[in-house]
Amino acid sequence: MSTYRRITDIQADIRSGKTSCVQLVKEYIARIEAQKHLNAFLEVWADEALEQAERVDQKFKTGNAGRLAGAVIGIKDNLAYKGHKVSAASKILEGFESLYTATAVQRLLDEDAIILGRTNCDEFAMGASNENSAFGPVRNAADPERVPGGSSGGSAVAVQANLVHATLGSDTGGSIRQPAAFCGLFGIKPTYGLISRWGLLAYASSFDQIGPLTHSLEDNMLLTEIMAGSDEHDATVSDRSAPRYQLDTADKKYTFAVMRQAVEHPGLDADVKQETESLIASLQAQGHQITYFDFEYLDYLVPTYYLLTTAEASSNLSRYSGLLYGHRSPNATDLESTFTLSRTEGFGEEVKRRIMLGTFVLSSDYYDAYYSKAQKVRRLIQNKTREVLSSADAILIPTTSTPAFQLGEKSKNPIAMYLADLFTVQANIAGNCAISIPTATTAAGLPIGMQLMCGEFEEQKLYQISAEVLRVCQ
Repeated sequence: MSTYRRITDIQADIRSGKTSCVQLVKEYIARIEAQKHLNAFLEVWADEALEQAERVDQKFKTGNAGRLAGAVIGIKDNLAYKGHKVSAASKILEGFESLYTATAVQRLLDEDAIILGRTNCDEFAMGASNENSAFGPVRNAADPERVPGGSSGGSAVAVQANLVHATLGSDTGGSIRQPAAFCGLFGIKPTYGLISRWGLLAYASSFDQIGPLTHSLEDNMLLTEIMAGSDEHDATVSDRSAPRYQLDTADKKYTFAVMRQAVEHPGLDADVKQETESLIASLQAQGHQITYFDFEYLDYLVPTYYLLTTAEASSNLSRYSGLLYGHRSPNATDLESTFTLSRTEGFGEEVKRRIMLGTFVLSSDYYDAYYSKAQKVRRLIQNKTREVLSSADAILIPTTSTPAFQLGEKSKNPIAMYLADLFTVQANIAGNCAISIPTATTAAGLPIGMQLMCGEFEEQKLYQISAEVLRVCQ
């Protein structure tokens, strides 16, 4: 089976008769079965996808196929799709079927995308390795003994291993960009409010954003553009007009701001450091300007992120009580034991850890000392980020400090796992758009990703600069 890099290539082959939507879906289903050991998919909707493929093939024949016709998509298991199971990879929602469809998913369907199944992820999107799923870890296709990154690890591996053409993930602190870096893909965390969160099972509502994982920058642009725009169901989404992204071929020179503390960090892997320095040198050789800035809040990024997100998680996950839907303990005897036993049995250890931490920081005795202070630090981080971008086109840093690490390497050490988000959480705290682009591989064949960050609602600029970085890398 061909590995298509762009949706336009798929559509060209369908129109020429070289393939069809039905044939593509059948081939993807076969690949998913052959690569089951990667554990990328929790459920495949084979019959339904084939029926949808037949309808799209007919649209090609009549000349009214949508912009995503021929694209077979996987969706992260925290996105609602009416009449389909959604569990956030948690036992507490095992067997639950969604009553409505997420706005982002519906917009893809409206353009004739074919949804093939739901992908594995860290439970309730809490993790940096996809080892926290209640249904087993996902394995990196480049080395099955290594993690794919989290929490959108199943979505990343599904594209990496050519099990679908593209996928949707969600990014709360790097959950799209880190897997993209570990799997050699393009993954964007859009500006907060660009894409509706309606139908996304919430982890931390002021951080979460939906975004695509793709083989190409062009497809990433297209999927983001289609999902973006106002939504009456989501009061936090921007009311800006839906964007129209396109790459300008004009020769432009950009100013890249490099965080000194990131490139000089003692935990930075030698291969990642070498690739970062090589890219910086190549950009300078092409006439782009490189400036360095000091970011005095680097050591506060992860603590701020976890104080705020766990507080929001404590509130958001309180709805999973065992009363109305989801897991209810068969051992419960009264109201209190129903709550206690259902949540204890249904949630995994990492989710329980974060709920407890969030409940602690929101308690009356510690609210001002932790939660309120973290909100103030968030504003400082946001202001500093805006200050840097006021004199630069983009911030350039590695997406991750290391390539994909071994399964089990950090799972027993929550602090080490949390620090895997060190370079990605800034964009979520500040609300900016950021993208991970694949720029190199290590000698062992492990992908390395570089991260670009632009200002709020500057996705057009972010994509344009990404295209230039890719050109320089080639």
